[in-house]
Amino acid sequence: MSNASPKQSTHNSPLPVATPLRIGKHVLGNNVVLAPMAGVTDLPMRELCLELGVGLTVGEMVTADPSLVDSRKSLQRRRASALEKPRSIQLVGREPSVLAEAARRHVDEGADIIDINMGCPAKKVCRKAAGSALLADEALVGQILEAVVNAVPVPVTLKIRTGIDPKSRNAVTIARIAEEAGIQLLSVHGRTRADRFKGEAEYDTIAAVVQHTRLPVLANGDITSSGKARQILAHTGAAGVMIGRAAQGRLWLPGLIADQLAGLERRTPSPQEQLHLLHRHVVMLHEFYEEFLGTRIARKHVGWCLESLMPSQAGHAGEHHPTTIRTQVTRWKQEFNRLSEPRRQLKHLQEFESRMEQFMTDRPVGELAA
Repeated sequence: MSNASPKQSTHNSPLPVATPLRIGKHVLGNNVVLAPMAGVTDLPMRELCLELGVGLTVGEMVTADPSLVDSRKSLQRRRASALEKPRSIQLVGREPSVLAEAARRHVDEGADIIDINMGCPAKKVCRKAAGSALLADEALVGQILEAVVNAVPVPVTLKIRTGIDPKSRNAVTIARIAEEAGIQLLSVHGRTRADRFKGEAEYDTIAAVVQHTRLPVLANGDITSSGKARQILAHTGAAGVMIGRAAQGRLWLPGLIADQLAGLERRTPSPQEQLHLLHRHVVMLHEFYEEFLGTRIARKHVGWCLESLMPSQAGHAGEHHPTTIRTQVTRWKQEFNRLSEPRRQLKHLQEFESRMEQFMTDRPVGELAA
C-alpha cells in the first residue's frame, strides 16, 4: 500500500455530507466520532464535545483485568454522563474470557456499546501483547471478538491500526475476521503499530478495508479539518471519521467538522470564544478530579489550547512578531503550570483572556505574561 494522500476533490465537485451512522440499534446524529484517548478524553472533555456537536464519544480505554476494577483510574474512567446516549466503553486486554466478563460487567453498569482496543501502540499496553500488538495474532483476534460478541446483548465495535508495521499491513484480514465474528463497526487508524504517531497517516489501506467488507468503517488519523474529512471520505468510501489528537485543545473541532460536512454554516470559534471554552473546561476538570489532580491535569489541556491558538495569533500579529508572541505565551504557560490551587489557575486564565482580547484587537498590550 502506498502512503499517498487522499485524492483531491475538484472545487466544483459534489462534496460528501454527514449522514446518520448506525451502530446496531443506535442511530447517531452524524458520522463524526471522538476517538478514545487514555488520559485525555475523560468525562469533562466528552461532555463538552457532545455539547458542541460530535456524534459519539467513546470512553477512555479501561483494562479488562478484574483485579483493577475498583482502582481509582478505572472508577474515574467508568463514570458516565447523561449526555452519552449511546454510551460506548472501550476495553483493552488479551484473554478472551476475561474480556468477555469485563464486557458483561460494563453492560450491567449501563454501557450501550462495547469497543475493543486493538489500536493502542503504547509500550506498556503492547508489552502485555494487548492493543495493537494483537494484530500479529489473527487467530487470537477472532477468539477475542467472538467471545465478547457472544457475551453481551449490545453492539460490539473494534478499533485497529493498519497492521504491525508497513510490511505487514493486515487490516483487511482483521476486518474480515471482525465481520465474521459479528462486529458492527470498525475504526481504522491509518498507521501501523510501528509507526506510532510518526509520519503521515495513509488511507489506501482504509479504502481496501471498505472495499472488501460490508462493515461500516470509520477513518482515523490526521483529520484536522472538514476539508480533510471530505477528502478522506471521498478517497476511502468510509462511513464516517474519527477525530483524535486534532481535538486536543480544540474541543469544538469534531462538532465543527460534523456541521460543515452536513453543509451547515458554522465558523471556527474566535480566540476569545476558545479561551472561554477553555475556562469552562478547566472548571469541570477541577470539579471532576478535585484539587490535587484537577489542577495538574488542567495544565496539559491549557497547553494544547494555547498551542492551537498560535497560528491565529500570528495571523493577527500586526507589528508583533510571532516569535515574540510564542515566547510570551510560553512564559505565561510556565507560570500557569506552577499554580496548584484551582482559584489561582482560574484567575490566571481570566487575566490571560483579558490580555488576549486586547491583543486580538491589535491594541498595545505590553507583555502578555506580565
